[in-house]
Amino acid sequence: MDFLSALLPGVDWRLLAYAPPGWGKALLQGLLNSLIVAGGGYALGLLLGVGGAMAKLRGGPLARDLAEVYTTIVRGMPELILILILYYLGTDLLNRVLALAGVGRVQASGLVAGIAVIAIVQGAYATEVIRGAIQAIAPGEHDAAQAFGMSARQALWRITLPGMLPFAIPGLANLWLIATKDTALLAVAGFTELTLATRQAAGTTKAYLLFFCAAGLLYLAITLLSNQLFAALERRARRGQRPEAARG
Repeated sequence: MDFLSALLPGVDWRLLAYAPPGWGKALLQGLLNSLIVAGGGYALGLLLGVGGAMAKLRGGPLARDLAEVYTTIVRGMPELILILILYYLGTDLLNRVLALAGVGRVQASGLVAGIAVIAIVQGAYATEVIRGAIQAIAPGEHDAAQAFGMSARQALWRITLPGMLPFAIPGLANLWLIATKDTALLAVAGFTELTLATRQAAGTTKAYLLFFCAAGLLYLAITLLSNQLFAALERRARRGQRPEAARG
């Protein structure tokens, strides 16, 4: 603490302490909330992405059209507007359905609503990433699966998904980082994640530079750790590939 005070005189570093009067606990809780929402939304978004990609590539006309409408609308709207629409409209529609069923109104959990909103946004982008990765698989691999008598489900789990991972991981890594940043937009809906916790701390103490720099460093730490994790996953997914195949 003495070193930091000497490095940046005039900054009250005690404001970052975990215990009062510091706001460290609030910032870390906000960070945890951000990671929970980003992780849950990202996982559900991957499921939506796989379903959307398969619908576009191998679905019938209706499935392809629905997937195209979904990805076009979500990718064509600013994420802040989309989050506001999904958050408030989703709650309103839920209460209308409950009213028809004779059940009283409910207030949607900020955590659940945040995960659902992030999942819908992520799913649209993941659909295109996974679709492109599946198309990058050599056609002969699908032909070999048919020759061995694999069912469509077996080919999906044994050929398609493992084969597309090396091509999909770089794009999916970017989507994860986007998901962690998109949680900041949920502050407009009143969900206490890292950005809202930072604004509350800065507004109370007037130490804006200190807290926003601290939040920036926390986001940067998430990015650096995520880069290492996805790099390790990509190396594992590319095991056994020829060097030229791994590069391209």
